Amino acid sequence: MVTTNLNPPSTTASTTFNLKSYLAKRATQVEAALDSSLPVVYPEQIYESMRYSLMAGGKRLRPILCLATCEMLGADSAIAMPTACALEMVHTMSLIHDDLPAMDNDDYRRGKLTNHKVYGEDVAVLAGDALLTYAFEYIATQTQGAQPQQVLKVIADLGKAVGANGLVGGQIVDLASEGKAIDEETLTYIHMHKTAALLEVSVTSAAILVGADVDVIERLRRYAQRIGLAFQIVDDVLDITATSEELGKSAGKDVAAQKATYPSLLGLEASKQKADQLIEAAIAELAGFGEAAQPLVAIAQYITARTH
Repeated sequence: MVTTNLNPPSTTASTTFNLKSYLAKRATQVEAALDSSLPVVYPEQIYESMRYSLMAGGKRLRPILCLATCEMLGADSAIAMPTACALEMVHTMSLIHDDLPAMDNDDYRRGKLTNHKVYGEDVAVLAGDALLTYAFEYIATQTQGAQPQQVLKVIADLGKAVGANGLVGGQIVDLASEGKAIDEETLTYIHMHKTAALLEVSVTSAAILVGADVDVIERLRRYAQRIGLAFQIVDDVLDITATSEELGKSAGKDVAAQKATYPSLLGLEASKQKADQLIEAAIAELAGFGEAAQPLVAIAQYITARTH
């Protein structure tokens, strides 16, 4: 079992830590792992559709959070790489399905035509389904260096994060709230389940795989929940303030669809302040991890500073 000293030193990011270079290095590793995880075999069309969206780029934030957590706790990130890939598969599934005409009806994702615009709605649905199921298979068959019960726990947690008590639950409440006046509690439920749940399991799964103790896992859970909620608040703000070119998808979609967002409920400035407060609280949860926490601290700070 991994235990961690939870007393200071401070987790303030060092001025020598270069987040851009760290993210680029980790993204390259993730891209290579994803590329090798999904070869094109018969029937080729479904694999090509899966790969089209999986390999379309993006920040790779979820797998990078997983790998960074693993390394912060003193373990080899190779233990977490299959889970990191699976997290990106699940995230990609959610994007494919979100973009469908029956959902958000978007034509572009990550600066490219959405999956259904290239392969058709029927194939896009199946590609999302295939990525979701393959994610669990990949964790189960490819994870090495972890105890079987730890792998099972990660699979169970990921299933919860993406199901009716996680991403799907947040999505259904989001759809039901379109065009309606809702309170902040309902809006928080939407974001905590639709967005934060997958970020949470990205962090906690790595801690579980390396055998971290319960207190460490709970601190990391709170960190991830807070950055997850802040991430979605910033997304809501950017939907109003950024261009389609900056976002890599259609800007202003939330307003056009009369979606419930923090800016529509609290206003732009109050939403930005709330995101800043959440990031500050998230970083406080990393107190005691010292220099090893620099990537997680910097990623938290990046969430409110990003412009796309």
